[in-house]
Amino acid sequence: MPDLDIAEVARRAGVPASTLRYYEERGLIAPAGRRGLRRQYDPAVLERLALIALGRSAGFSLDEIARMFAPDGRPRIDPQALVDKADELDRTIRELEVLRDSLRHTAACPAPSHMECPTFRRIIGAVVSGVVTVSARRSPRAPSRP
Repeated sequence: MPDLDIAEVARRAGVPASTLRYYEERGLIAPAGRRGLRRQYDPAVLERLALIALGRSAGFSLDEIARMFAPDGRPRIDPQALVDKADELDRTIRELEVLRDSLRHTAACPAPSHMECPTFRRIIGAVVSGVVTVSARRSPRAPSRP
């Protein structure tokens, strides 16, 4: 299969060309060459971009993802890193479940004021004591550098 130009790779991978250039700067992908001023990529770059997207959606940083590739470009995934990330996701899921349940209760609470609601007071107390952690995390869809 012939090489793909940057516009075709961007279209197929669903990312802007600027992301491809940024990934190239970070050493995550490499062009096969150029045709005029346009970068050309081996079609296998689409699989690599899919792995990068999968890693990003799981919460891995680009540096962590870069370490998951051997110098020859083949995937070299550390099973322990996956287990650690899965454990981190479990913690996040638990935190989000508590947050969801708290929001639903607070929205439907019949107390005249939230501060008069025993359940809401327990939620606040759990956060103050550190039993429930509330992290100031960005929304998963918040704009960020690719």
